[in-house]
Amino acid sequence: MEKKREEMDGGHSALRTSANPLIKLFFKLWDIFMTREVITYLISGVLTTLVNWVLYWLIVEKIGMEELSGNAVDWVLTVAFAYVVNAFWVFDSKFRGLKAEGKKILRFYAARLLTFAIEEGGILIFVKQLKFNGMLVKAVLAVIVIILNYVFSKLFVFLKKTE
Repeated sequence: MEKKREEMDGGHSALRTSANPLIKLFFKLWDIFMTREVITYLISGVLTTLVNWVLYWLIVEKIGMEELSGNAVDWVLTVAFAYVVNAFWVFDSKFRGLKAEGKKILRFYAARLLTFAIEEGGILIFVKQLKFNGMLVKAVLAVIVIILNYVFSKLFVFLKKTE
């Protein structure tokens, strides 16, 4: 029976029970982070980042708005998209009436406002002052922002006990 299980999982059972602490750590981290919520958050993060970049490119590069102002307009539109995707797909948040939903939206925007400040600060320093490539800076900042946004959404916005 044990041999059949190993054949079915490609031999990963043996790896999971390995005495090697690095392999044990890998599988422990894998089990923690490879959940439906994390996977859907990563997908939604990629989609939200694409929306953010396309809007930034359209607003700043094509329309010609100044970088910081363009990023602010881009941010408001992107956060609205992100809220819908996160609330109803990633965190499977239930609608509990306008008042409860309004509180979640306010918490979501407050958390995103903090990461927006980090992004604006990064653009100010690295694009405006140090003259780095704007899209490259946006890419690096996106990684930081995605991680922080997940933590804030999980711990501050979409709390199961408040839904």
